[in-house]
Amino acid sequence: MAKIKVYNNDTNRMETYYRGEREAMPYVTNRTLTVGEFRGSSNSPTLWTEKRCMQAWNSQRYAFGGPIPVGYAFKRPWEGGHSNFSHD
Repeated sequence: MAKIKVYNNDTNRMETYYRGEREAMPYVTNRTLTVGEFRGSSNSPTLWTEKRCMQAWNSQRYAFGGPIPVGYAFKRPWEGGHSNFSHD
């Protein structure tokens, strides 16, 4: 079970959700992004995002017209996977 913190830019507040790995991320339509896909190989018990990001996912998924493979969407810099990017 993951604790998911979502910044809702409409209300200027953080929202907290508790979801299983196979459940859909908050604000995602038609289960197109599960918690497990968003988490990837991260070991963090708490994941975070913002409502606009999930809405952007919905629109891009709709425009793409099919499943979009996700390697991982959430990963903290010290967990690796960002070796070619700045950590500043």
